[in-house]
Amino acid sequence: QVQLIESGGGSVQAGGSLRLSCAASGSTFSSYVVGWFRQAPGQEREFVAGIGWSDVLRYYADSVKGRFTISRDNAKNTVYLQMNSLKPEDTAVYYCAATQTLRVASSARQYDYWGQGTQVTVSS
Repeated sequence: QVQLIESGGGSVQAGGSLRLSCAASGSTFSSYVVGWFRQAPGQEREFVAGIGWSDVLRYYADSVKGRFTISRDNAKNTVYLQMNSLKPEDTAVYYCAATQTLRVASSARQYDYWGQGTQVTVSS
């Protein structure tokens, strides 16, 4: 099992940046695929970015490509989501999730472990 704790959310103006962190404990974190998801009020949870076991395989939703960067530091048991050029439509609760699969999945149902979420609010 693995426990996940997100941090780094907050309120910024459009065009600003935030870096989210997902700290893991309880298991061999390097063997987990990690994804970032977000959920806005009244909307379904959507995939934002995912990263494989190493720092090589990375996938992004089209809506964040070129603006967000996912990375991981297995020595620190932490995955990051650097968010630049933020837009009001990026406003949501952001969750990190982990699963022991071979591939990065974009479906929330394929992730077994979830953090509690961190709020990101982008004002225009």
